[in-house]
Amino acid sequence: MAENNTMESVRKWVVEHKLRTVGCLWLSGIAGSIAYNWSQPHMKTSVKIIHARLHAQALTLAALAGAAVVEYYDHSSGAKAERVAKFLQPQAHSHKE
Repeated sequence: MAENNTMESVRKWVVEHKLRTVGCLWLSGIAGSIAYNWSQPHMKTSVKIIHARLHAQALTLAALAGAAVVEYYDHSSGAKAERVAKFLQPQAHSHKE
């Protein structure tokens, strides 16, 4: 039950911060790729940079596809409509006249 709650909170965070999620995945992908490629002594520097860029692009596409799946899930489950309705709901304020 706790795992389900954790997964739900992670999913909500990803839904609310799609671009941040993609950016963090991209940054960690490029950093990991550069670290891996720099540990390969037989490659030229230009090849290492090209490989790092290609790995980061593939990870970015995967992250965008994942964000699209989350968006589709929210759309089909109605969760997004509930969030929008909650956001657009007028707030009750007391006005002094």
